[in-house]
Parts: sequence; structure tokens; C-alpha cells
Amino acid sequence: MKKTMFILAAVALGFSLPGHAKGNFEAGKAKSAACAACHGADGVSSIPSFPKLAGQQRDYLYHALKDYKSGKRNNPLMAEQVKNLSDADMLDLAMYFSKQKGLILKY
Repeated sequence: MKKTMFILAAVALGFSLPGHAKGNFEAGKAKSAACAACHGADGVSSIPSFPKLAGQQRDYLYHALKDYKSGKRNNPLMAEQVKNLSDADMLDLAMYFSKQKGLILKY
């Protein structure tokens, strides 16, 4: 009985994580106002020294935010910006900026 309950709980958790891990586009859009000063309203910065966020991979953006918050990435400006973000906030922002029209790569 315990083994069956454990398996069911593991399966339920497995199905719930991917949906949560993606983030919420609309919530990210609402939270992105603070990012706009440097990265542009839609994630396309007009200032060359600030990265363009639009169209970047969601996972990359999420992990970059986490790394700024943990100090793994050392940037005092970004550390200050992310210090109060929750995991859900970072997922939402990553989702929003990943869905924006990004740079077109030319080969």
C-alpha cells in the first residue's frame, strides 16, 4: 500500500512540475516594468552595453536570474534588481522575455 501511494505521489508530482516550471506570460509582462529601463520594454535594449532579453531561451533567462540572485553571477546592478524576486517571479519573467521577438541570427 505504501509503495503504491509513493508511486502515485511521484507520478502526480512529475505531471505538476512541468506546468509550473514554465512560468506565466501575463504575470511576467506585468513584472517586467523594472527591467525596461535597461533592457527595453519588450526586452530589446537600445543601449549596447545592456543585453537583449527578447527571444532568449526561457531556461537560460531563468537560470541567469537565479545565478544573479545567488551571487554565482557577479553583477551588483543585477544583484540588486533580483534580490526580492521569488522563484515564480523569475519563471514568469523568463517566460515573458523568451516569447518576445528577439534578434534574427544571420549566418
